[in-house]
Amino acid sequence: MSDEMTLQPGGAAATTVAPPADPAASAPGGLNKESAWRRRDRRWGYVFIGPQVVGMAVFVLLPFVASMVLAFASWNGLTELTWVGLENFTAQLQDELLLRSIVNTLLIAIITVPIGLGLAVVIAVALEKLKTRTLYLILFFAPVVTSTVAVAMIWQQMFRVDGVLSQTISAIFGIAPPDWLGDPRLALIAVCIVSIWSALGLNVIIFLAGLQNISPSVIEAARIDGAGAFRLLRSIRLPLLSPIIFFSSIVAFISSLQTFDTVFILTADAGPDNATRTIVYHIYDLGFGRFEFGPSSAASVILLLLTLVITAIQFGAQKKFVHYEDDAA
Repeated sequence: MSDEMTLQPGGAAATTVAPPADPAASAPGGLNKESAWRRRDRRWGYVFIGPQVVGMAVFVLLPFVASMVLAFASWNGLTELTWVGLENFTAQLQDELLLRSIVNTLLIAIITVPIGLGLAVVIAVALEKLKTRTLYLILFFAPVVTSTVAVAMIWQQMFRVDGVLSQTISAIFGIAPPDWLGDPRLALIAVCIVSIWSALGLNVIIFLAGLQNISPSVIEAARIDGAGAFRLLRSIRLPLLSPIIFFSSIVAFISSLQTFDTVFILTADAGPDNATRTIVYHIYDLGFGRFEFGPSSAASVILLLLTLVITAIQFGAQKKFVHYEDDAA
């Protein structure tokens, strides 16, 4: 390091100190030390993400690969595995139980997703300006963090012929108490009611956060132009909330296609006359009820393809109803 002399006005001399050199560049082996530090930092990164990677490989990737292999084989868990090609898929596509399961699953999705998201939007708008909304959010969110088994068992008691819900309907309308879980026409509706009630709180919180993220100046400008509450909701709030609604619809559809635990606990053997039999329950029944792992894996692959198709349709339709602020700008 060297000092440079400069001449100031009036003859005074000043010393300008040069900036210190980079130790990594000047010290012998500096670059090697830096690379060693980066290697050590990378190793610690592997240590922290290691448990997650191992867990994903053991509980996600390996079962997925095994399911894909078993879909083309015949195996009951004890005998020797034999390859059958597309026989499992052909048999499943001709199985009336699988077709019934697909219809029931799609009905659950079609009923629960629009109604659940619509109720969540209405409740979120109602709670937006409410000062005591924290208490209501806790009450709405409680079913989300409650065990699905506990929720299904509670609703199972309510859906009984002598339960609270059936007796209340009988007293109000003067009719015989409905047998929710014994009537094939009502069993699937009972599953939809429980599914909507369980997921409502999470959607309410998500939509409420989205509503609070809307700029107040946009709302104020619309009010100055004479927009009422309904017009604000239809023309301002819902379009700006549409990306969040789209995200929630994707998650809700995928979740509804995987309905199992509610059906397993709420109804016995997938309801009367397989009225509540879903695809996941069908997969469970084949694999762990009949020990037909080949057809069970084939049905799971069909569920995967169905999920991909529905998700692709949703992404294709988003251009018509999803409005992003960047696009509007």
